[in-house]
Amino acid sequence: MHCQTLVLGAGIVGVSTALHLQARGHQVIMIDRDEPGSGTSHGNAGLIERSSVIPYAFPRQFGALLRYGLNRQPDVRYSLKYLPKAAPWLLRYWQQSAPARLAGAAADMLPLVQRCVEEHDALIAAAGLQALVQSKGWIEVYRDPALFEQAKRDALSLGRYGLRYEFLEHAQLQAREGALDGAVGGIHWLDPKTVNDPGALTRGYAALFIKRGGQFLQGDARSLRQDGERWQIDSRRGPLSANEVVVCLGPQSADVFERLGYQIPLGIKRGYHMHYDTRDGVQLKHSICDTQGGYVLAPMARGVRLTTGIEFADSAAPGNEIQLQRCENLARRLFPNLGNRLDRQPWLGRRPCLPDMRPVIGPAPRHKGLWFNFGHAHHGLTLGPVTGRLIAEVICGERPFTDPAPYSAARFD
Repeated sequence: MHCQTLVLGAGIVGVSTALHLQARGHQVIMIDRDEPGSGTSHGNAGLIERSSVIPYAFPRQFGALLRYGLNRQPDVRYSLKYLPKAAPWLLRYWQQSAPARLAGAAADMLPLVQRCVEEHDALIAAAGLQALVQSKGWIEVYRDPALFEQAKRDALSLGRYGLRYEFLEHAQLQAREGALDGAVGGIHWLDPKTVNDPGALTRGYAALFIKRGGQFLQGDARSLRQDGERWQIDSRRGPLSANEVVVCLGPQSADVFERLGYQIPLGIKRGYHMHYDTRDGVQLKHSICDTQGGYVLAPMARGVRLTTGIEFADSAAPGNEIQLQRCENLARRLFPNLGNRLDRQPWLGRRPCLPDMRPVIGPAPRHKGLWFNFGHAHHGLTLGPVTGRLIAEVICGERPFTDPAPYSAARFD
């Protein structure tokens, strides 16, 4: 079989890339070892995060570093065994989190964040998936008055971004989410949208791709090889060839680019989720982020999903419940109606991250017809459609809606 373009990966980034290329007339085959939406695209907190205009940075205050060094915090945990291997990457992440560099990363990411909702809206409408999405925003809650006051000052400092939000004092927070306990206040971010089944959203986009004439095949991306001016890969239906390949494999992207000689510092931040029922018929109305605990409680199609923060551990290491249990203990105090676990075991996901807090989007510097679109960190669901548009515009020779240079793989050469 031969096609014009192979897209490797059927998560939200790969499916969005395939749709945008297809809309520009490319004959596209999408390849993944699993079904669409089975990986990290399935297990996230379901936020289309228009308000996240400042990337997640490495803490630089001495007090914060000391707290995290003790490895007892709920929002970030690390494996002692893995720490020596992760140290060089963490050092680069810390360096890139200096104020001036963080400001540069925020400026580079802003054009993507600004378009995230409208790009999703177009695909949601085309695929008829409106029932999966709500426009209520999400609420950031605080249990410490001093931290709440600092958060309000931080929000006011974002005025140039034109974000919509409301400060909720205790009584106002209770009026909006009466089942919460122990929070002194919160910030309701109004621009983001929430998804009650992120995996179903990704599968719905994949169904739209197939309905429009695209093909999805299961295969092993590690078999990718160059044959003259074409690329070949093995699938369950036999070998495939294509003129161009786009690597959208998220945390597994290194399985491809390292074999081709690229030294891109792709790191992995692991995270967990668990679903719960609720007691006495009490339901959450909004997605809730406990900023001190570093977790999100989100109303989903299957109960309430608790999504944890960051775990630094070997990508292939077995999961554990240390971080989830810490977050669950906090969540039960914040939302006392959180009920029984609904999953047999915690879901473990892997977020693909670059130390400079920008994804890799664009051509592979040394291989004709090879393109990259990965490294979206905590915002794969948010940025999938907008980065799918950007890479498709670059591949097709269109004028891109924003300068792709900040996301070039060549920055690591």
